[in-house]
Amino acid sequence: MNDSARTVPATDGPTRPQVVVTGVGLAVPGLTFPDELLGAVREGGFDPHTGLTGREMRHKDRASRLALRAAEPALRDAGLHDGKAFTGDGDTTAVLVSSNFGILDSVCAFADVIARDTVTGLSPLGLPQTSSNVIAGSVAMRHGLRGPSITLCNGPTSGLDAVYWACGALAAGRAETAVVIGVEPSGDAVTKLLGGPVLDGAVALVLESRGRALARGARPRAVVGAGAYARGAAPAAAVTAVLQGAPPASVGLWLTGEEAAGAPADVPAVDLTGRLGRCSGALGVLQCAAAVAHFDRRAESGADSGAEGGVHGGAVLATAGSAGDDAAAALLLTAP
Repeated sequence: MNDSARTVPATDGPTRPQVVVTGVGLAVPGLTFPDELLGAVREGGFDPHTGLTGREMRHKDRASRLALRAAEPALRDAGLHDGKAFTGDGDTTAVLVSSNFGILDSVCAFADVIARDTVTGLSPLGLPQTSSNVIAGSVAMRHGLRGPSITLCNGPTSGLDAVYWACGALAAGRAETAVVIGVEPSGDAVTKLLGGPVLDGAVALVLESRGRALARGARPRAVVGAGAYARGAAPAAAVTAVLQGAPPASVGLWLTGEEAAGAPADVPAVDLTGRLGRCSGALGVLQCAAAVAHFDRRAESGADSGAEGGVHGGAVLATAGSAGDDAAAALLLTAP
């Protein structure tokens, strides 16, 4: 791959709906609300030791349980869950999951059983946990979501990729609503492979067109990809591509991964991995959740958007991937 970046057109062109985030849900240790990703402090928060139990969690892998715990709050936040059941149109709702290590522990456990007891020792109840799409399938079955069900395991950029793929599904008419989940469970196999634990948490977003959100009385919280989405060999190339034509002052916050490169000077930067640890495939989705918190904060404070020509003065730039990875991605999010 060369150093150039491929820029994907914005999702709000003449024939494409403007995609907005209407709901966010977290199942991240110690956190409850998205603003805590940006430093707000509260007591309590999600505890994986107590939050992943219950009858509805039986016979499910850890990643699926985490995803389920994040998805329902996101649906409630978007006004698509009444506390008992999903209230939207299941036939037109897609599920997109980003997870690089979601099923690794399950696959390794099954391999150990086969090595020890041959295939006769396998449990049919656990076999679905070795499917790469089990997480998306678990969320879809729980809430009756019968639209496309997709899992991406695309390295560090996977979370941003999943958000953009959701925008594509909406633009193509494959779905009217999309639930995007980033999840990375911690486990022995993952820790051994990486030399340390990963997030052990999940985050979920609800995406839909602005028109659909307003028609049902939902509040748009952020616009996804209103500038562009870019992917390249290094962060600087992706950032340069995604900011083409945007004035430097348009970016008010930069959400980075472990490597920060290419963003305009003097833009405040936040590295979520510095607080949450290695996020892998969940990073890009977490960054979008943090962007929602940023815009909510601005709305509550009455900050002047300074929007001009569709570029918001408080835009958030999210980047994932480093020069040492296969690729890097950048996504621009703006206030609604």
